[in-house]
Amino acid sequence: MALRARALYDFRSENPGEISLREHEVLSLCSEQDIEGWLEGVNSRGDRGLFPASYVQVIRAPAAEPPPPARYANLPAGGFEPLPPPAAFKPAAQQPPPAAAPEPFPLPPAAAGFPFPPAPYGGSYQPSQGSDDDWDDDWDDSSTVADEPGALGSSYPDYEAAGGGASGRYRMSTRSELSLGSRGGHPAGHPHPPGGGGGGGAKSSATVSRNLNRFSTFVKSGGEAFVLGEASGFVKDGDKLCVVLGPRGPEWQENPYPFQCSIEDPTKQTKFKGMKSYIAYKLVPSHTGQQVHRRYKHFDWLYGRLAEKFPVISVPHLPEKQATGRFEEDFISKRRKGLAWWMDHMCSHPVLAQCDAFQHFLTCPSTDEKAWKQGKRKAEKDEMVGANFFLTISVPTGPGASLDLQEVESQVDGFKAFTKKMDESALQLNHTANEFARKQVTGFKKEYQKVGHSFKCLSQAFELDQQAFSAGLNQAIAFTAEAYDAIGDLFADQPRQDLDPVMDLLALYQGHLANFPDIIHVQKVFNLKIRGVWGLNL
Repeated sequence: MALRARALYDFRSENPGEISLREHEVLSLCSEQDIEGWLEGVNSRGDRGLFPASYVQVIRAPAAEPPPPARYANLPAGGFEPLPPPAAFKPAAQQPPPAAAPEPFPLPPAAAGFPFPPAPYGGSYQPSQGSDDDWDDDWDDSSTVADEPGALGSSYPDYEAAGGGASGRYRMSTRSELSLGSRGGHPAGHPHPPGGGGGGGAKSSATVSRNLNRFSTFVKSGGEAFVLGEASGFVKDGDKLCVVLGPRGPEWQENPYPFQCSIEDPTKQTKFKGMKSYIAYKLVPSHTGQQVHRRYKHFDWLYGRLAEKFPVISVPHLPEKQATGRFEEDFISKRRKGLAWWMDHMCSHPVLAQCDAFQHFLTCPSTDEKAWKQGKRKAEKDEMVGANFFLTISVPTGPGASLDLQEVESQVDGFKAFTKKMDESALQLNHTANEFARKQVTGFKKEYQKVGHSFKCLSQAFELDQQAFSAGLNQAIAFTAEAYDAIGDLFADQPRQDLDPVMDLLALYQGHLANFPDIIHVQKVFNLKIRGVWGLNL
């Protein structure tokens, strides 16, 4: 019986590895085992990939061909179905040796096409390795290609008896499995022992399986590799990030040496004998007092490094790029204000402000190109990224340091609802304020100018009257026309005084709100893994 499903709703794929569905479409499933709410299968157009499990209804109907093997999941085709009885599997030693190299035992047909276990995913930000002269170009993320079967695996899956000879069934064991101790235990760092190991041990430990969705934020952040015990970096004292118990709960330890940094005097400079122009901003950190000049590409590089290194910290977004009008005065002034907001946040963050890459950005002399490149390469070769980043986090111990997982999850859900509502409200305010500013700059100014023009025409008409007593009236009407023109100019300039600063700050918050869904996802999956290991019924 082939596994099939019928689409209940339309679904449009948005990420690599997903496929689109049409309502009432019949799909072939690679496995009935869902992958954190996703299923893998083939649609009627022959596309294979992932789709939401809640969008389909599983049906069972005879099919001429077996379902295709799963390639995004560490599952045999058809799911974890019971294998044939043990009599069907005879040890190789009891069978006459075939002409080809013998297998330990014949593989079941459903598992013959099982893919190799994929290698752990290191990170989501991979800058290009071009020359230093070209490092300001837009970098592509080179790690969004789907893991193909066998492309990254280093060993075949092996099959071993589970529960000794009593059960007589075979289960699959790959290096993606890891035994973890019971409540409060740490990863043991080894796969299940062959031969079953007894039923008592299985009851006292839990198995953390590898996330089958290789595009999951949890995988790309390095969280999965950390949970599976694959983090192997050496943490120096200077790399430790301390979490302390504050008045409102756990928080990052404050920076013992706080500082600020101003961004002033954007100037247009050239290179290559005037062939290339750019804007440089003067930065003056308060803890050094030495000014340095940085281009926008330097800010962009720093943002990329920080976003890669700190997957669970919200790094504020930079002001957006602009293809045209980069040297216009209004754009340069607006960008400088946006960078100033960004810098204020960075300097006030207890972790980001102390990062080596950020300090190199602030302190390396602008004229020392060699020192800049050395610091840049050092930051790009930082080993404390991905799974190793979680090794650097030092949590408090002692009485009162333990957290209740149910309470943590409740607070995370509350924060998720808050950020979602705030994001919607920020978008609404941004739209309303921009529309109102547009009306002030164009509509209101234009309307007042129309009124002023009408008074001016009336004044010109009265000028045709050469009576002596008309001069004062003509002058008063002309002044009225000028007053309306001035009011229109005031309306056009008003957004600079109130709405623009609010919108600049709102843009910074919108950048944070865009980061929080991924951070919350990592937190919730960590909670899910811990509950699975500890066996908590929350």
